[in-house]
Amino acid sequence: MKAVYDIKDWNVPAVAATVGIFDGVHRGHSFLIKELLRVASDRNLPAAVITFPVHPRTVLQPGYRPELLNSFDEKLELLSQTGVDYTVVMDFTPSLAALTAREFITDVLSAQWRVKTLLAGYDHRFGHSRSDGFEQYAACGRACGMEVLRAVPYSDRDVTVSSSRVRQFLYAGDVAGAARLLGYFYSLKGHVVNGSKVGRTLGFPTANIAVDEKSKVISSAGSYAVWVTVRGKRYKGMLYIGSRPTFQDNGNLCIEVNIFDFSGDLYDEPVTVEFVDFIREDMKFDSPGALKEQMQEDKIKTQLAIDKIIHNGK
Repeated sequence: MKAVYDIKDWNVPAVAATVGIFDGVHRGHSFLIKELLRVASDRNLPAAVITFPVHPRTVLQPGYRPELLNSFDEKLELLSQTGVDYTVVMDFTPSLAALTAREFITDVLSAQWRVKTLLAGYDHRFGHSRSDGFEQYAACGRACGMEVLRAVPYSDRDVTVSSSRVRQFLYAGDVAGAARLLGYFYSLKGHVVNGSKVGRTLGFPTANIAVDEKSKVISSAGSYAVWVTVRGKRYKGMLYIGSRPTFQDNGNLCIEVNIFDFSGDLYDEPVTVEFVDFIREDMKFDSPGALKEQMQEDKIKTQLAIDKIIHNGK
């Protein structure tokens, strides 16, 4: 897949494309892109996903902070795995936001990016007022020589698959449910920073993580079974999200992970955690000793959860 950021670098005479934010690149998105690949193949055209480097609402509503499932780099990586030929990264500007659907289809997609076939998501709307629907898009396309098709809606036994639904699962701590909708384990990427080193005193040394993408969704407070990737190797781990209520609770959110079968200093090194399953809610214990006993139980549950995933081939 080639990522194209500038129209000056676009020398493709015709393309089949779909447009969207694609936050999470979840199973619904994957289904849409597979349909795009089929449509493109039938018409002997390359396939392109057109997306944006920032969430459009950050442009339309200054001060808005999106709740992202992917950083932009993560989204590009996931899109590169779908088989599309191009990802067109289009700057979402106030002038672009002001275009009507007709202007966007005619002046941008057709005239600039030479989209010959547009596959529109079954419920996707674009244009300044978002008042137009598929029939209007199709009419605009016919007027400029573009074929506009409506994508087939994705259905999985009445399970709603959407980015907002994934966020709901994560905020409820249901990371296994989120993974079912995404088609992969939800992850956080960050760097190891200095912490309070309380875990060492309990026999569970932890790496404190500062998440790189500040707008990424953080799952609810609690303990989780995770995969941890450091120094190019994947380990089992037990991750905690919370404010350490057993100790001095200043309300600051902490993300720390105990990496199984690993020892060494990871300060300032990159780390990726993939959420496998929820272990327990955050809670305050009567003593550090009581917390240590609970963490020993948590480790057993974590091992079982990850071993189950390994057994199922994930």
